[in-house]
Amino acid sequence: MTAKIDPAARKKAIIDQLMALEAQELATAQAHHDAFQKESQLDDREGHDKDDIAASRESADLAAAFDGPVHAHHAKIDVIENTDFSLTDTVQPGAVVWLGDRHFVVCVSTTKFDVDGEPYMGISTQSPIYLAMAGMRKGDVFTHNGTEFEIREIL
Repeated sequence: MTAKIDPAARKKAIIDQLMALEAQELATAQAHHDAFQKESQLDDREGHDKDDIAASRESADLAAAFDGPVHAHHAKIDVIENTDFSLTDTVQPGAVVWLGDRHFVVCVSTTKFDVDGEPYMGISTQSPIYLAMAGMRKGDVFTHNGTEFEIREIL
């Protein structure tokens, strides 16, 4: 973390990128769902052969498979929107935590994303690493999966 950057501005940039990532994931899942849903619709002609019907059912099944991810991303966005991301000095929901070269946002689980060249990853409050460090402060040390971690910074 660069000392020149205001911590609140830094945290806002991280949270904005977290939200953008989840919004993009939702848009992708929704696009897949919509495409397969459209392909599942048979046209208006009277006769459809077995291949048409099979392709329609397969597309409907694939569209249904994307229902779960669409709902999951909606739920994650809801959690992000309702999390208090105020600056904090304790590992808690809404905190951004530095563990050496690992940077976590305690909110929802995500894939890795970058902010100003630094990698971050969202973790849920149910993740084992969060449970191991919940309530700790800068400088505290904990062990997770046999590895010792020091909390270097918290926003």
